[in-house]
Amino acid sequence: MDILLLFFAGVFGGVLNSIAGGGSFITFPALMAVGVPPVIANATNTFASCAGYLSGAWGFRHELSRHRDVLPRSILVSLMGGVLGAVLLLTTEENDFLTAIPWLLLFATLLFIFGPNINRRLAQGSHAKKSSFTRQILPAAFLLLVSAYGGFFNAGLGIVALGYLSLCGYHDIHLMNGLKLLISSCVSLVAVAIFIWHGSIDWLNGIAVLVGSLAGGYISAMASKYIARLWIQRFVALSSLLITGYFFIEVYA
Repeated sequence: MDILLLFFAGVFGGVLNSIAGGGSFITFPALMAVGVPPVIANATNTFASCAGYLSGAWGFRHELSRHRDVLPRSILVSLMGGVLGAVLLLTTEENDFLTAIPWLLLFATLLFIFGPNINRRLAQGSHAKKSSFTRQILPAAFLLLVSAYGGFFNAGLGIVALGYLSLCGYHDIHLMNGLKLLISSCVSLVAVAIFIWHGSIDWLNGIAVLVGSLAGGYISAMASKYIARLWIQRFVALSSLLITGYFFIEVYA
């Protein structure tokens, strides 16, 4: 029953990720619901999400190939940040991470709800003339923080990455989605490698979520024709608020 639950959570999460994002709001709590400890559940969720990031980035390979000059630095900084976040997760006590979960979910939820408006405001302010510090060092530092967040807690990574790209002055949504998925792929790959080395992945449950997510991504191609994106976004926002509220009550009540 646990495997079936995780498979269908993966399907649902895969559909959400493909259409509106926010699949981790379903898959991460589902892993904890079947008894996977918080840190292991987070590492396993990162593993389950990785294949979707990779396949998505491959889908935007043509857009990415036209901007090869920015790729090496983005990849390098993303890998560094992913290592930092993964190591931080594995050195965090289970109880400390448990108490942080509601706040991390709240942060990711607020980003999901207000992220598009924040991104537009950042994009509007990106036309000003920039110094070399603003053009190179500051974005690299921001990307390092974004990637470290993703290595530590995967939920909301794509939304945070889009905020980074808006701050850097990107406007082409297809290129932004490609770079977002490339960053997410690099962060997840290096984090998963560290989690594997540390023995922090629940393989059976993780594979159930992974297979479900891949199936959900396929199903979403059909579902997106019949369900308005706005309604999916509203559902994700509502469900993430409810899940966040549940974790606040569970941890602090």
